Amino acid sequence: MIPRKRPETQKTPKVVVRPGSRRSPLEPEPAAKKPRTRGPGPGRRYDSGCVQAGLASLQVPKVGSNIVRVLHQHKLGVAAWPSLQQGLQQSFVHSLTAYRISQKASPFDRRATALAWHPAHPSTLAVASKGGDIMLWNFGVKDKPTFIKGIGAGGSIMGLKFNLLNSNQFYACSMEGTTRLQDFRGNTIRVFARTDCCNIWFCSLDVSASSRVLVTGDNVGHVILLNTDGKELWNLRMHKKKATHVALNPCCDWLLATASVDQTVKLWDLRQVKGKDSFLYSLPHSQPVNSACFSPDGARLLTTDQRNEIRVYSASQWDSPVSLIPHPHRHFQHLTPIKAAWHPRYNLIVVGRYPDPNFKSCIPYESRTVDIFDGNSGKLLCQLYDPESSGIVSLNEFNPMGDTLASAMGYHVLIWSKEKAGP
Repeated sequence: MIPRKRPETQKTPKVVVRPGSRRSPLEPEPAAKKPRTRGPGPGRRYDSGCVQAGLASLQVPKVGSNIVRVLHQHKLGVAAWPSLQQGLQQSFVHSLTAYRISQKASPFDRRATALAWHPAHPSTLAVASKGGDIMLWNFGVKDKPTFIKGIGAGGSIMGLKFNLLNSNQFYACSMEGTTRLQDFRGNTIRVFARTDCCNIWFCSLDVSASSRVLVTGDNVGHVILLNTDGKELWNLRMHKKKATHVALNPCCDWLLATASVDQTVKLWDLRQVKGKDSFLYSLPHSQPVNSACFSPDGARLLTTDQRNEIRVYSASQWDSPVSLIPHPHRHFQHLTPIKAAWHPRYNLIVVGRYPDPNFKSCIPYESRTVDIFDGNSGKLLCQLYDPESSGIVSLNEFNPMGDTLASAMGYHVLIWSKEKAGP
């Protein structure tokens, strides 16, 4: 195997952080044409910020009176907890009208491929790139981000997770052929899996801090389960092709979901895995699948294919989707795969839009927005858009508090937050 240069940690002068800045010439995807101004209807104009997506049927209640009334009714025992949650969710969706890009960073010479929020600091996140670079960015302070230089070509970070037992460390899997635990000084603490083959690499990972296990998948369909001390528990080929995503249920961490480009998502009981056919459920899709992630309460599963469909499955009936959401997000080689994600507190789904002229509801000059869907009904509730940052947004993650959104758009990292009212 060709020896690779070790990454080095530095305070890089190349990191450019600026509020709401204009598009960088390094952006690989061309910007969408400027929308034409029209009246209400499908040819609507997208203004900067959150667009209500022409949904005239969506009636968001007044924030103050509605929440106060529902809280009072809940205290009296009149309103059930789901009604209270729904009221809070509607108020949050309403608040998205004030969301703008408050910070923007362009730290990489290759596109961003993974991001993860710090578990305890709501203004700190880690972002990784196709070149293996990793940036730890606290956008709430003026200090330069911490930057770990990667190996360049062939070092793409495919999965990134903070170590919940020590947030100065993170787990990463890469095309370099390793799944490892590392710190933000650039030191490798433990290598959990290594391929020693340039044709096989790791492209997905997840970790359970409570069960002390790590699971990682490679590009030929193998999935490996290890404990956090590095002992391998099993190594099985669970899919016929690349295991694009692995996820442990946050409330029932013996339940594992794996997604693959073989057009299936499979659910496994880690206590009963004996071979490739010992899955609990196999969920067939019509296209290769980019991701399969559990909701924060563990009761639902969200899948994103590589073309035009998002699915929601429920624990009450895992083998049949309760919601099919048509959505354009087609895949091509030089784009970080688009993946839908859950909001950490509300039943909301966030995903980047890549307009497709062959998509049924496509309109002329459609913008590359960030879309917010209701997790129950599948209805489009809101769209975030900034004409100065109009590239394809592949990855979106709300911070653990749920009030700030981080997006990966080509070479750039965007921070969406609520615009503060003037004096």
